[in-house]
Amino acid sequence: MTRRTTAVLGALVLTVAGAAIPAAATAATPTHASRPKPHVKPHDKPGALPGGYTNLVVIYEENHSFDNLYGSWGKVGGGSVDGATAPAVTQVAQDGTAYNCLLQDDVNLTSPPQPSTCQDAAHGIAASAFTNNAFTIDDYIRPTDTTCPPEGVYAPNGVPKGTGEPGGCTRDQVHRFYQEQYQLDGGKQDRYVTGSDAVGLTMGRYNTRALPIWQYLHSPHAPNYVLADRFFQAAFGGSFLNHQFLIAARAPLDTSAGALGAKNTVLDANGMPTSYPLYTATGATVDGQLTRKCAGPAVNDATAACGNFAVNTVQPSSAPSGNGAKIPLVDDTAYPNIGDRLSAKGVSWNWYAGGWDDAAAGRPGKNFQYHHQPFNYFANYAVGAPGRSHLQDETKFIAAAKAGTLPQVSFVKPYGSENEHPGYASEHGGSDHLVDLLKTITRGPQAKQTLVVVTYDEFGGSYDHVAPPKADAWGPGTRIPALVLSAGMQRSGVSHTAYDTTSILATIEHAWGLAPLSPRDATVNDLAPAVSVGGRHVDSRHWKQ
Repeated sequence: MTRRTTAVLGALVLTVAGAAIPAAATAATPTHASRPKPHVKPHDKPGALPGGYTNLVVIYEENHSFDNLYGSWGKVGGGSVDGATAPAVTQVAQDGTAYNCLLQDDVNLTSPPQPSTCQDAAHGIAASAFTNNAFTIDDYIRPTDTTCPPEGVYAPNGVPKGTGEPGGCTRDQVHRFYQEQYQLDGGKQDRYVTGSDAVGLTMGRYNTRALPIWQYLHSPHAPNYVLADRFFQAAFGGSFLNHQFLIAARAPLDTSAGALGAKNTVLDANGMPTSYPLYTATGATVDGQLTRKCAGPAVNDATAACGNFAVNTVQPSSAPSGNGAKIPLVDDTAYPNIGDRLSAKGVSWNWYAGGWDDAAAGRPGKNFQYHHQPFNYFANYAVGAPGRSHLQDETKFIAAAKAGTLPQVSFVKPYGSENEHPGYASEHGGSDHLVDLLKTITRGPQAKQTLVVVTYDEFGGSYDHVAPPKADAWGPGTRIPALVLSAGMQRSGVSHTAYDTTSILATIEHAWGLAPLSPRDATVNDLAPAVSVGGRHVDSRHWKQ
């Protein structure tokens, strides 16, 4: 089911999981103690990045909220983590009344096969095994259970135990721009269930300490790390938009105004674009790929997030791409991305994706995700364009990491079956792949001068109890997992500073003196505070070792 790979980074690594504003809008305590300060040879010159690191790697995983994945992490280096609360925030129905039970539609969570121990006639829930609270997914679907679909098979409500492949997969959950805003309910965090097609599964959590990433970081020879417990997805919604925010800090504009199939969203009175099992739209709706039309004379208004901005999944106009609505290639001269900025400054970089070479050759893997390749939406990275050489296969990243020839900035995107995405990937299988990457990185020639940040593109539809801060009409959205680590880090700890996905851009921009891409990355916190927690000295925007 999976395409196994391993990787080594001897540079700065960030793993992120990911909306945007147009440029024109100008754990238990670790089992290992904090290790002594790593030896740095006199001729090793401090790099431009915070803490003197010379290379950055961003590993972008998929679709989990902080509570869902890291909620029971525990203390780190003696520091407390703002983990999942007990009880969780009470979830309310469309009319504002509290549920007694959680409706489930994943085939392994419904009653039957689960017993019927809870009824809620007032909300149409005749049988459930779940009260209105968070629950541990592992208690019902174990990591070894045969609930994963074969590659390329869509199972909207999951795969019954005994009929699929091993890996403990759940069904997928909706994660779209307007739905998430409804779920957040202005920071009350109480409508995740009502605003979802997966209803009660939104309240599920994994046993954090059973995850391969937790076990690895608590093993004797693991690197020190900093857990960021205030890291939010940059934009409301899903993978497409947050990948765009990762590289451009804005939502791309459909300059064809829908001529390539994308439709504007039409919202009901509650701001919802469709109906779900526990939500009934109050009027005509369209769950489109583009923002709602502007009410005033403006055709496109970035400040109000209205017009023809692409916020839900569309396909690129450059190969490789899938079926469905597309948008024209983004003009880099009008709307630049971080790759353009780095190239202009002479800073080496690449985007490495699992399965890229096969997809680019016209034979994509069944779980290759086109909308996870954000640079392919830009004209400068289309087939035959000068920037195309920066789009590389993950195997080349692994080779470079082992050889000690990584570029100064590397973005790494695992193949679909290894990216932890609910519905088509095993969480534990994806976490295993992440551990393989980190082991390769921290054992490579550039290890001590490489900073690793692990995060996720977005929440994947899952609940989190921490209300996101308000930056603009695009986000941030739900809190997501994030780790900053390195073989050169002196100690482990927790960073409580507020970050979002564009903090990665700000870190790059501050290191190499690049202009910001949008108002968001111009004002967001960079990752220097997290690096400082890890014991590498940080001096404002001039990094010193």
